[in-house]
Amino acid sequence: MTIAANPNPEQLQHAPGALTGNLPRTRPSKETLDALQKELDELRDSIRADLGQRDADYIRNIIRIQRLCEIAGRTLIHFSFTPIPFLLGVTALSVAKIMDNMEIGHNVMHGQYDWMNDPKIHSANFDWDTACDNKSWMRTHNFEHHTFTNILNKDRDFGYAVLRLSDDTPWHPLRSIQIIYFGLLSTFFQWGVALHELEFEKVREGTFDLEEKKPFIKAMLKKAGRQVFKDYIFFPALAGPFFWKVALGNGMANLARNLWASSIIFCGHFTEHTQTFTEEECENESRGHWYYRQMLGSSNFDGNRLLHIMSGHLSYQIEHHLFPDIPAHRYAEISPQVREICERHGLHYNTAPFAKQYGSVIKRVLKFSLPSSLRKLTA
Repeated sequence: MTIAANPNPEQLQHAPGALTGNLPRTRPSKETLDALQKELDELRDSIRADLGQRDADYIRNIIRIQRLCEIAGRTLIHFSFTPIPFLLGVTALSVAKIMDNMEIGHNVMHGQYDWMNDPKIHSANFDWDTACDNKSWMRTHNFEHHTFTNILNKDRDFGYAVLRLSDDTPWHPLRSIQIIYFGLLSTFFQWGVALHELEFEKVREGTFDLEEKKPFIKAMLKKAGRQVFKDYIFFPALAGPFFWKVALGNGMANLARNLWASSIIFCGHFTEHTQTFTEEECENESRGHWYYRQMLGSSNFDGNRLLHIMSGHLSYQIEHHLFPDIPAHRYAEISPQVREICERHGLHYNTAPFAKQYGSVIKRVLKFSLPSSLRKLTA
């Protein structure tokens, strides 16, 4: 992100993405952006200064619980002979995989615990239980997505090059069935994320460079191969004649993790009122404008503590986008301050119950499966 002068005030007011989320916006003043920068920087610095033993204890306890769930799940799946213990095993393994991906992997690889200097949970070393290569994820997610959040043609996480979520993406007849793509992306989410850096949009456009992508493809196949071997060959083979039972249980746990993780991610980025931005309005943006964009390009959902943990605290997606390298379990305590800052500056703090936010995602996917002209006729 370049820190320089603010863009022309007219750009934001008339930007194509400005009305995408049904919340018209006007350009905030330089004084507002400067105030946002000062207040949010101070909040970030206060949390960083307070990091210590309770944060280290928290992540280590989460890792212990995750490992116990995985051991219990794999043991029950392996030695079950009736449906109930088998399903209990699938549930425990699903929880383990979700915790590994959400509260541990995602947050550790954001560098949230690098300050601990523990090589086991340092972003440079950590790998997670999913098909996506960790280095690829850090390039496409940590850098691309968090730097260019919801900037059209820059943030490929906005729709994953599969979904049309605003009128800024041209309509095509195949978009009319994009709810099917949505279902497939949710079902095979770990593979969608694993292949994200391949940039399928370039394949469609005929600009794909195979030589450029060979290092990524090699790393992706290596990581994906390890995952397939572990869940569908190694552990099933240990069960001997019950090979297919164990393979089925592992597949069910992976499916549960995929559906859950995709739902959490979509609720943080694709809800009805998350807004998009043009490259022009974000050119040479200040840090205050970057904060402003994170607030309007993200959404939270409400829930209890267990829901927050199982979501990797991405239930506080706004706070995560503002402070991606702060331990995520801290988001709950700073969210009232972030919300107060938003409301004081007249910014929409997008939060609602989980079910409502997920319904909003479905509504948006269906809404933009139609061309804008047809939507106007049926409105």
